[in-house]
Amino acid sequence: MAEETKKKNVKDLDFTDTEALNRYVTETGKILPRKFTGLTAKEQRHIKKTVKHARNLLLMK
Repeated sequence: MAEETKKKNVKDLDFTDTEALNRYVTETGKILPRKFTGLTAKEQRHIKKTVKHARNLLLMK
């Protein structure tokens, strides 16, 4: 089921897609580390930047 919610390419995630970004964030709003997400370093940096962008626009916690 987790595979169905995961997009094919993490680089396609946009800051407006908060439902998909919630997969990479804890309930308290912390970004999950690579150890738990299973992403590459490049993908993790993209997620970090995207989540922070969404936070700045008050789209997510």
